[in-house]
Amino acid sequence: MNNSELAAEDLRYLWHPCTQMKDHEWLPLVPIRRGQGVWLEDFDGHRYLDAISSWWVNLFGHAHPYINDRISTQLKELEHVILAGFTHRPAVELARRLVQITPPGLDKVFFADNGSSAVEVALKMSFHYWRNAGKPEKREFVTLSNSYHGETLGALAVGDVQLYKETYEPLLLKAITVPSPDCYGREPGVSCEAHSREAFTATRAVLERHADSVCAIIVEPLVQCAGSMRMYDPVYLTLLRECCDELGIHLIADEIAVGFGRTGSLFACEQAAISPDFMCLSKGLTGGYLPLSAVLTSDRVYEAFYDDYTNLTAFLHSHSYTGNPLGCAAALATLDLLDDGSVLEKNRATAAYMSAAVADLEAHRHVGEIRQRGMILAIEMVADRSGLIAYPWQERRGLKVYQHGLKNGVLLRPLGNVVYFMPPYVIEQEHIDLMAQTARDGIHAATCD
Repeated sequence: MNNSELAAEDLRYLWHPCTQMKDHEWLPLVPIRRGQGVWLEDFDGHRYLDAISSWWVNLFGHAHPYINDRISTQLKELEHVILAGFTHRPAVELARRLVQITPPGLDKVFFADNGSSAVEVALKMSFHYWRNAGKPEKREFVTLSNSYHGETLGALAVGDVQLYKETYEPLLLKAITVPSPDCYGREPGVSCEAHSREAFTATRAVLERHADSVCAIIVEPLVQCAGSMRMYDPVYLTLLRECCDELGIHLIADEIAVGFGRTGSLFACEQAAISPDFMCLSKGLTGGYLPLSAVLTSDRVYEAFYDDYTNLTAFLHSHSYTGNPLGCAAALATLDLLDDGSVLEKNRATAAYMSAAVADLEAHRHVGEIRQRGMILAIEMVADRSGLIAYPWQERRGLKVYQHGLKNGVLLRPLGNVVYFMPPYVIEQEHIDLMAQTARDGIHAATCD
């Protein structure tokens, strides 16, 4: 079988995610036969450098031998068992290790299937906590502008990227939106810290006004990934934690995309020295192998549900594959690899090399900003650099970069006008050189009118 044969079969039966399928009348699908390290290979022998970690999930490269072995060993023992009334070693061990490595005060782990499901769990758990605590009036959620937390209805409701949300607005609960502390476009001479600190004043005012009715505020710590990789300073999280403690509001940290070393620390919240009330994890949790997510919370929250069954205070939320042993085995292998203290140190050197590799683009007349937080680097293409005027979304400039990347052996998947790198941690300097040059040429091709 070759690329065209599999693509034709695909289009006969499959409906792809986040895709206008009509595009594939002229935009070829890319069938992948295998992966190895940072590379993906199609059926015709072409290779593509996975610069986006296959939607931000892959940490240590494709077909990693250690993760493969751990899953294979688990497969021979137990593939799955119901986690209601039953348990198994991989789930227990994974929960214990997650509690040990996450910020202090996160004492209990609730497993789910994916990132959106984790957000749903955190939202329901926060609301239900206040109900059990005798405060049923606390039922509203606060979210940041430009935020994204998934595409199930609850997760969508507390997001603010209209591309995903607008169509389903009539189905959604109404969240309260506060301005993002995102530092893009801040006034000249204003530091990112000062900008994020100032942005918090609006957040505080809203939380004070609605403290009696708000159960939680949900944020993506440091990087709003689906919202064009917009970034902000840790001081915002520090101030937010203090405010939530003062007003009796839960803080939900959606670390689904930014956890496990992406931002330069194991978890982004560490850079603000805070512990959220709920932490949502997924994506890199299994190293990009299998769907699994986790919500961590405190003993205090857990105890609000711990009661006689007849009082009907239990958290009756479930997924069929909750705590799947194969997913847990992949996650345990991933944590083993992260336990090597050299990973974050190597990532810092890799991040510095990525920054240097594209530094010359700072002077490009159609680049409004290059921003970076750890292993996430973003390049914002603009129509007018002086006023940071965006290209009309209808022109699909990012798609031109995507197509250029594929022609040159690099998988880049820009978010609108934002070209970004979020590669596996095993990427080497020669790969970064290829990635940077391809992005540079692609941006030039997409912006030279």
